[in-house]
Amino acid sequence: MGRKKGVAEFEETAPDGFDPSAPYKDPVAMLEMREHLVREKWINIEKAKILREKLRWCYRIEGVNHLQKCKHLVNQYLEATRGIGWGKDQRPPCFHDPKREEIEAEE
Repeated sequence: MGRKKGVAEFEETAPDGFDPSAPYKDPVAMLEMREHLVREKWINIEKAKILREKLRWCYRIEGVNHLQKCKHLVNQYLEATRGIGWGKDQRPPCFHDPKREEIEAEE
C-alpha cells in the first residue's frame, strides 16, 4: 500500500476539441485549455527559479570572476524569464515579449 514511486503522469499536450475561435462552444474543453495554460506557466516559472538558484550559487563560488564564469547562466536565466510570470515588473517592454523560438515557430 502507499504511493507508487516514479514519475507523475500528466497530459502534456493541449486538450483535444478546443476551438480558439469559439472558446465557449465546449465549456469542458475551455476549462481543460485553461488548466493546460496555467500548468505550463507554472512549469516555466519553476524552471526559472531553478536557474536563479544556480546563478546565485555561481556568483558566490566564482567571486570576482563571476562576469566571465557565470555569463552562460545569466543568458539562460534571462531567456527563461522572458514572457513568463503572472504580472509585469519594471523591466523594459522588450523583455516581456514571447520567447524567440515561439515567434519563429509561428512563422
